[in-house]
Amino acid sequence: LSIGRASAIVAPMSESSLKVLAVSGSLHQGSIPRVALDGLAELLGAAGCAVDMWDLFEEPLAMFSPSTSYTSPEYPLLKARVDRADVIVLSTPDYHGAMSGAMKNFLDHFWKEFAGKLFGTIVSSHEKGLTVADQLRTVARQVNAWVIPYAVALQDKLDVVDGEIVSDAFRNKLDMFASDLRVYGGLIAKQRSADLAGTEPGFMARNRPS
Repeated sequence: LSIGRASAIVAPMSESSLKVLAVSGSLHQGSIPRVALDGLAELLGAAGCAVDMWDLFEEPLAMFSPSTSYTSPEYPLLKARVDRADVIVLSTPDYHGAMSGAMKNFLDHFWKEFAGKLFGTIVSSHEKGLTVADQLRTVARQVNAWVIPYAVALQDKLDVVDGEIVSDAFRNKLDMFASDLRVYGGLIAKQRSADLAGTEPGFMARNRPS
């Protein structure tokens, strides 16, 4: 594990802020999905959310190993960033109909930290990125997370040119995505907190402090 430069908090963090962890899963400098993630972070930050940007190009993770990763001295700091998040946005290129290796490696590092949280997905693809979005939704279900029921897909030279979003249709989609993340992320985070603090039976009961 290694940590690069400090992550960007787009808006001041407070107890009432919706906390979003935005993960860029491309190891290509100037990646297209990172452009979309930056645009989303601006929208969320302007709406009062606290956005922690985790770019796996700038802050790479060593290959996950259950024998060594959990005991790495850096792991508690990385785990704390996932623990803090109410919403997790995963942004990845489409590589042969699959998520990037860097994104899969990030997801492999965590498990219980994802439970009961809302995931959103962004896919950069020459097609529609449907298989990649389905894989990310499958991961969300397997780690007992909620997921926005649609993916945000974009294409190089159509939606993004020279590092800038040029498509009005994609801007509108990003606006919708930011709104849904805020609304449903806030609702789910509130219920998650209540479930963890309560005594009623439910899935999150297994994650209550002993």
